[in-house]
Amino acid sequence: MTKQTTSTLTKADLIEEVLNVTELPRKESETIVETIFDNIIAALQKGEKIEIRGFGSFRTRERRGRVGRNPKTGEKVEVPAKKIPYFKPSKELKDFVNNVAAHSAAGDAQAG
Repeated sequence: MTKQTTSTLTKADLIEEVLNVTELPRKESETIVETIFDNIIAALQKGEKIEIRGFGSFRTRERRGRVGRNPKTGEKVEVPAKKIPYFKPSKELKDFVNNVAAHSAAGDAQAG
């Protein structure tokens, strides 16, 4: 059995990619990435839905209030209702991820 290592794409990595593709100065690349994230956050705060064709959509979902338990004391605690961000990938993104995963798995099987 092979151990899989997972890497994480960070905001800094995205900024670096914008820098490489556009050849803009680092500060402008940072501004582009920050602006995209800030606009997604602002839209979600207003209850708007963000749809990016071929990628997916962001929206908020209501989570009902409930009675929970404090795991340390076992005491009942009222958990208030709240909004949570939700991402729904597009069919294209799902297909792409699955095709890449299938090719990767086939390559691993042949290598091992």
